[in-house]
Amino acid sequence: MEKGFLDRVEDNAAVQAWSERVQQEKGDSLTVGHESELGDFTGISVAQNNLRELKEIWDSWGDEVKQLFYYNYGDLHYLLDIKVDEYLLRAITQFWNPAYSCFTFGKVDLMPTIEEYTALFRCPRLQTDKAYSRFANVPAFSKRLMNITGMSEQWVTARIKQKGDYKCIPWKHLKDLILAHPDEKKRADVFTLSIYGLVIFPKTLGHVEEAVSDLFDKLDKGVTPVPAILAETFRSLSACRRAGEGRFIGCVQLLLSWFHCHFWKVEKVPCRVFFENYSLLEELVRTPRRDNLSGEKWIAILQNLQVKDVEWKAPWMITDEILYRCGGLDWVPLLGIWGAVGYAPLLVMRQFQSRQFIPATHGLAQCEFSYKDDNYKKRVREISDALAVGPIATPEYERWWGKRINDNVLRPIQGGARPIEEQLQVIPSELEIIKQDFERKSRELGKRIEQLEGEKTQLGLDVDIHKSEAERLKKGKNKAEEDLGSLKTDYKKLRMSIRTASLGKTSEQWRQEIKEEKSRANQWERKFQDARVREDALKECLLESQSEKERLRAQVVELERSLHLHRSRNSVVELRASQNKLEKMRGRIGELETALQDSKMWVEVLVADNEHWKDQLHHSQE
Repeated sequence: MEKGFLDRVEDNAAVQAWSERVQQEKGDSLTVGHESELGDFTGISVAQNNLRELKEIWDSWGDEVKQLFYYNYGDLHYLLDIKVDEYLLRAITQFWNPAYSCFTFGKVDLMPTIEEYTALFRCPRLQTDKAYSRFANVPAFSKRLMNITGMSEQWVTARIKQKGDYKCIPWKHLKDLILAHPDEKKRADVFTLSIYGLVIFPKTLGHVEEAVSDLFDKLDKGVTPVPAILAETFRSLSACRRAGEGRFIGCVQLLLSWFHCHFWKVEKVPCRVFFENYSLLEELVRTPRRDNLSGEKWIAILQNLQVKDVEWKAPWMITDEILYRCGGLDWVPLLGIWGAVGYAPLLVMRQFQSRQFIPATHGLAQCEFSYKDDNYKKRVREISDALAVGPIATPEYERWWGKRINDNVLRPIQGGARPIEEQLQVIPSELEIIKQDFERKSRELGKRIEQLEGEKTQLGLDVDIHKSEAERLKKGKNKAEEDLGSLKTDYKKLRMSIRTASLGKTSEQWRQEIKEEKSRANQWERKFQDARVREDALKECLLESQSEKERLRAQVVELERSLHLHRSRNSVVELRASQNKLEKMRGRIGELETALQDSKMWVEVLVADNEHWKDQLHHSQE
């Protein structure tokens, strides 16, 4: 049991005594005098893939394909509908404690566990005692994709891309395959691979990485992906905290779902939790959440978190067995797809509805490593041995059995003993040998026929895909030809208009000429305004002259009347004086008439000039 993947908590008191003894002997993850290098704030990016096309594909499927997906992969598709609260993720990242692989909110430690994530997945095919392990002699990326997609090596190789240090396949090729593949099982497999690459391990946006396919390829063997998901979640949080910034490449949908469950206060557990078809992720999708809190508000809430504020045991969690250590390690190692890390579930015993005691955490801070590090293969092998199912008998039992005193029973023959299968084997007759040979050849022919049928199906699929690509290219070509024809027509019209207007000039010359025309138009505008001012002044002067003329005419009439009176009754001297005055008045009238005629002529000239300037201004603006 020492090397078992699941160590049953046979006695909480015994585990507590062991944990406290180990902590006393070895100490904690960090020793006294440790100086933290973590900053006060971590700027984390939550850039995610656009999941709209994945949702559309799921909605377009019928019940048969969906039931096939449920049976093989559980409630995984609900991750597509979980809303990501970026402010909440940025807030909880500030409280991530890399040395203990947990969130520390004040005096409260919380962490997602293997048992909780397994319950969230709700996939009956997962075997919790089979953990993922990254081996050195893994198949090539192209071979794994051929196995998953059922496509030819040529098709797969042509679509593999290199992104930095990793190989990957773009999502657009997987999408085309999902839409065109005739095999429902393969469609569901490729769809699930896309969820793993775009949602659970979104390292390279828009692509599914090679390491993701290695994990997915082992799911058919019953391997559970939960430890790998937790490992990359913890490693990404720790990397961002140590660097003070970075992009979170874990599954943010699962992490936030787990977080909400520990602050989801319920008065009583609903009975539907115990139903076979109950889906926790589905209920989390339908449960309304506050999404209008800022990052600062979340940090203030979590910084002052009290023990009574936490829903320690998730309402849906049914505690069975707890994995709290493996092999000779005092905690649980987690093998991810890009590296490994450890975590200590004994830190959060309250999440299992147990009393919290001092946990064994020594060595946690030093257990993390990347698969790019030196000697990583040796460390992976050691962890794999610790996670492997141990022998069914302890070494002490073997030693005890060898020393045990037995009664008088037959003892085994020393040496020369043949295996029981060999001794019980029936020697076949000649007819049976011929029959077996015929059956063997029939099986070989059957396998060959299946292989040829598979190749035929694959070729048909290749033809369909190439046809769809050819149709798309043909449509693009027709559209390009239409655009080219339209451009040619527009070009001919432009050339014709240029020839008609005799305007074979460059754009720079056109700009210069337009600038000059605008300048001339402004000059004509100013001249026109000046002429208007002079015209108004002359009109005013003309009106004054006319009024003066009328006044003088009235005076002349008055003087003539006075002269007539003087002729009748005044003396000769007075008459002469009046005549002189009259002559002066007539001279003044003549001068005014001359000035009036000159003013009229000026007005006519200005009006003519004004009309000429208006015409010039109109032509300049055109």
